[in-house]
Amino acid sequence: MNKKLVREYYSQRAAKEWRRLARKNPYYQLEFNTSLHFLKKYLPKKGLILDAGGGPGRYSIALAKLGYDVVLLDLTPELLQLARKKFKQEKVEKRIKGIVEGSIDDLPEFKNNSFDAVICLGGTLSHILAQKAREKAISELARVAKKNAPIFISVIGRLAVLVNELVLFPQEIAVNKVLASVRDTGDYLGGYGFTACHFFLPEELETSFKKRKIRILEMVGLQGVSSWHRKETDRLFKKYPKAWKIWIETHYKTCTHPAVVGLSEHFMIIGKK
Repeated sequence: MNKKLVREYYSQRAAKEWRRLARKNPYYQLEFNTSLHFLKKYLPKKGLILDAGGGPGRYSIALAKLGYDVVLLDLTPELLQLARKKFKQEKVEKRIKGIVEGSIDDLPEFKNNSFDAVICLGGTLSHILAQKAREKAISELARVAKKNAPIFISVIGRLAVLVNELVLFPQEIAVNKVLASVRDTGDYLGGYGFTACHFFLPEELETSFKKRKIRILEMVGLQGVSSWHRKETDRLFKKYPKAWKIWIETHYKTCTHPAVVGLSEHFMIIGKK
């Protein structure tokens, strides 16, 4: 991970990152709502959860309101500062058992088998470019989870980024080498409106979990069949409420299909240590 680059990027966008998962547009709410749906499905009834790379703490707040104790870890001080403010506003401070500045690829603050569940959502793992560092991060997240604890990791999907180039930036495909780099390696070095990232294929996460003998429970496309159809998704919600109910039902019935996972803007792997 180019930690300095990532830290600088998010230090300037703390408020934007807080709003990212709670915009009024239904499309932007899919990632948060779908993640929370599967967290509720697989989390233990109670316990201590590590929110690794949790930024301004939106998932921490949601979990605290569900009765869980939470430790929030993030690389960017500005995001943690905003999280403290939000925890106070949402009156969940008693459930927040720690706010730690650190990186997911090195967790010396936490002992082995410390948490009843570990979440690493929103694409935090995608910001680690070096494969060895990504593998170390997954090992660290697994290390601090208790035996039989669920582990949730969501990343930015590689194939969806290619679709994004077609939809939003077709004029750039022949001009720069970004699409070819992402297509062939998954790596994006930054410089075009977003910080450095590794965009994932589903099999990358599957292989990493299997290497560590983490049993895969499910994989989920968080935007699912709506991916990169923002206007259409929002229009359906606003103009066709009956159709919207059917569409959301369709989303949850199809979001675990392998084809949908692979093409989703963000996808999540759920495993059990």
